[in-house]
Amino acid sequence: MPEGLVGGRVVCIDGKWSAMTSFHATQSPIGTGLACRCPRCGRGPLYKGFLKLQERCPACGLDLAWADSADGPAVFVIFIIGALATALALMVEAWFAPPYWVHMVLWPPVILGGSLLLLRPAKGILIALQYRHKSGDARRDDSDGSAPR
Repeated sequence: MPEGLVGGRVVCIDGKWSAMTSFHATQSPIGTGLACRCPRCGRGPLYKGFLKLQERCPACGLDLAWADSADGPAVFVIFIIGALATALALMVEAWFAPPYWVHMVLWPPVILGGSLLLLRPAKGILIALQYRHKSGDARRDDSDGSAPR
């Protein structure tokens, strides 16, 4: 194990020893959020279920107990999918003028599928942004970067 690390800890990632400090600004919150990866190392998976977070990152050991995105991702997804579905429904109506039952059959699966598709990345982005900016409940003790304050 490498010696002489000050202000951080040493961890093994993919067989290589590296220093993990309390805050890594090199990871893009958008990139790690869209990839559903750990906001600190960008390697470990963020989820162990569909929306259930890992307790700790398996790659760097970041304690994810502080992470709570609440209803934020759902609100963003509702606004995005609602605007897109409304615009598409109006375009389909203007161009093709289908019977109303076609709209009733077409749009619920599009809305549900789009919402489920965007929910994981939206939650990942919000958690990564909380980590990056040390905001709200995501404030961590600067000694190891993992425990909430």
